Amino acid sequence: MPLSPLPRTDRLTRRAALALIGAGAAALALPARAQGTFDLVQLMRTLAQVKAGEASFVEKRSVAMLERTLQSSGRLSFEAPDTFVRETLKPMQERIAVVGNEVTMSRGTRSRTVPLDSVPEAAVIMEAIRGTLTGNREAIERNFSASVSGTAQRWELELKPNEPRLRELVISVRLSGAQALVREVAVAMADGDRSVMTIEPVVPGIRPASAASAAS
Repeated sequence: MPLSPLPRTDRLTRRAALALIGAGAAALALPARAQGTFDLVQLMRTLAQVKAGEASFVEKRSVAMLERTLQSSGRLSFEAPDTFVRETLKPMQERIAVVGNEVTMSRGTRSRTVPLDSVPEAAVIMEAIRGTLTGNREAIERNFSASVSGTAQRWELELKPNEPRLRELVISVRLSGAQALVREVAVAMADGDRSVMTIEPVVPGIRPASAASAAS
């Protein structure tokens, strides 16, 4: 079912919407097998192989009403079919978790849970994440205008909501990477806010040197 426009929400849910896209990118860590022309069909087939993953992130966010860029960093995780977690460590600790149709935002001792479909920005971005991570080309094309450019070694996927009223909230979600590794995610909001997240995935089966040393 195509997305339906929903009422605008406060700045906390806006921050959650911008954050959701990064959590999904953590999982993209399998080698691509597609050869020749790299299109949406081949990209979705490659991404459909991913079931779970982790990553670190650095996000730079430009807010239209501010004259400076906000930077944050932390950890991301994803587990199929519908769980995403973003833990921001700097400049302050906060956690955003999406499970099914619920979004839980926590900071310190405070926590707030709302239905995903009550947050229009998050709903748009979540559909982009779910469709991409599951390799669901039908869902992507139903809800978004999708375009893939580049090659398997260096590609870019741009998603724009099909629903005109939703484009009044989110202009586009743009993911770029190499084969099945997403290295950057950019979200452009209609009010001028922009988020650019650089991703450093943790490849499944490969432990950081510190973890390997501790285990020996």
